[in-house]
Amino acid sequence: MTQETFEPLAFQEKPVDEMIAASRAFDAEMRRRHSVREFSSHPIPMEVIENAIRAAGSAPSGANMQPWHFAVVTSAEKKRQIRAAAEREERAFYEKRASAEWLDALAPLNTNASKPFLETAPCLIAIFYKSTTLTGQGKTRKNYYPKESVGIATGILITALHLAGLVTLTYTPSPMNFLNDLLQRPKNEHPFLLLVTGYPAENAQVPQLEKYPLEKIATFE
Repeated sequence: MTQETFEPLAFQEKPVDEMIAASRAFDAEMRRRHSVREFSSHPIPMEVIENAIRAAGSAPSGANMQPWHFAVVTSAEKKRQIRAAAEREERAFYEKRASAEWLDALAPLNTNASKPFLETAPCLIAIFYKSTTLTGQGKTRKNYYPKESVGIATGILITALHLAGLVTLTYTPSPMNFLNDLLQRPKNEHPFLLLVTGYPAENAQVPQLEKYPLEKIATFE
């Protein structure tokens, strides 16, 4: 086992009023974020995607195992294949697997088995979590808290893309194993979600959803 080296933390304390102003501004900005299902096909700068993924890769992870992989898809043919595979699973979900309660919960979002955004959006990011990692010595290493770690990284990725001026949709067809085949990812990587990203379509509509107030989601003691 190698011994990690340490370095001084690069930290600069902010005045309290600046901290409060920054936190208010961030809260207001993130409240503008919406999941979008109507995308423009207008291409986006790949550097924006690269920078956002780089930021996501800075996320904390169990024992610093960094158990994530981000497969970026911009090919029209590959997006078509992903849509076809996803819609097969969606039809099975809506027609057979989903309970009446689940369908009732989805009703206000007006969703169905058709997922045109998978082809229209300029970029799909398939996010995988690694249950194990193959080391440089050819040995298999267990990763700790991979789902939790990838969930944190995904949150940073969504935030980075929003702050860069793009919109996103977290999409989770079930099951998602077809992504391993289509994107040639190994068996130790498991699909976590598909993040659809790009510019919104002109006159895109989003549901009017109410978020819980602070007193309903937090306690202070």
